[in-house]
Amino acid sequence: MKFVVSSTSLLTHLQAVGKVIGPKSTMPILDCIVFDVTKKSIKLTASDLEITLTTKLEPESVEHGGKIAIPARIILEIIKKFPEQPLTFEVDKDSYSIRIMSSNGEYSLVGCDADEFPQTESDADESSVKLKSNCGLVLDGISKTLFATGNDEIRLVMNCILVELMNDSINFVASDAHKLVRYKRFDAKGDEENQSFILPKKPASLLKQILPKKDDENIKIEFSSKKAQFEFGTYKLSCKLIEGKFPNYNSVIPQNNPNKLIIDREMLLNSINRVSVVANPASNQIKLELSNNKIEISAQDIDFSTSGHEVLECQYEGAQMAIGFKSSFLSEIISNITSSNIIVELSDPVRPGLFLPYDNDNADEDVLMMLMPMMIN
Repeated sequence: MKFVVSSTSLLTHLQAVGKVIGPKSTMPILDCIVFDVTKKSIKLTASDLEITLTTKLEPESVEHGGKIAIPARIILEIIKKFPEQPLTFEVDKDSYSIRIMSSNGEYSLVGCDADEFPQTESDADESSVKLKSNCGLVLDGISKTLFATGNDEIRLVMNCILVELMNDSINFVASDAHKLVRYKRFDAKGDEENQSFILPKKPASLLKQILPKKDDENIKIEFSSKKAQFEFGTYKLSCKLIEGKFPNYNSVIPQNNPNKLIIDREMLLNSINRVSVVANPASNQIKLELSNNKIEISAQDIDFSTSGHEVLECQYEGAQMAIGFKSSFLSEIISNITSSNIIVELSDPVRPGLFLPYDNDNADEDVLMMLMPMMIN
């Protein structure tokens, strides 16, 4: 087995598939990346049994093809030290010894039998749902919602993103029971209503890292009750899905919110971040008091006799009220809204607050973020 490949091209693809490999693999072979070399392509595969990621790149030349599993850590550490240059790989199929030759020298290491790598990819399910979209849309949906996923060891669906194919939109929804994000796109839709799947956090995070931002690059999505597959460019990601039912998120979104606040997003965010420094570290609570086109932001820690408050100008329509939020959640919500001004809709101090962009350049996008309040001490 002998082939020549560009060092930078190989590194880019190795770094992508290497993200699948976990810190504690259940099988030694899962610490490896499989190289499947033919005359026209080099296919790289990594898996943790739950997720399988493959990618293809073009070799500069191939003298003899074949398959070999190479330990991911050492091959990545070697390749990332090289400047752009052709690298020659020679593999002895009997001893699995590998020689990597550069313009300055060579390296020797030992691989594994690629046939020991588990066959994680299965044939397409005839009952699966297929969808074509663009990479930019899916990337936006994941990026807008991933931060709101939870870390619940019991309710695993709370650690995931719900992807809904409606007859007029595609919806991405995530919630950790404290905050909720619903991201709608009306420039794509499913063939039928109420088709959905629950995407786990790890494959969602991987997609966020490797999806191109281009709206003109297509992505094929296929999913059944147990598996989802995403195919775009030279990449194919397959993952097992979480079984269960995502909570009825529409039922917890308050519909009648007579108290409406419009304020500069960055000004509010900076004020919250400053005032939260003196908040009680256990509760991390921050209080918002709204009245007469002003908002007072305050926090205190009685144990250490620290407190702080700021008053900001805003547009406010509604009754005078005070509401408490966890400052880290509030900051996270506001940070993930991209418009220069935001709308905050409130009903009363014990019901969730809605956070919406005031101005949105994309008419096909609908973003709603919700945060549960805290009881004010």
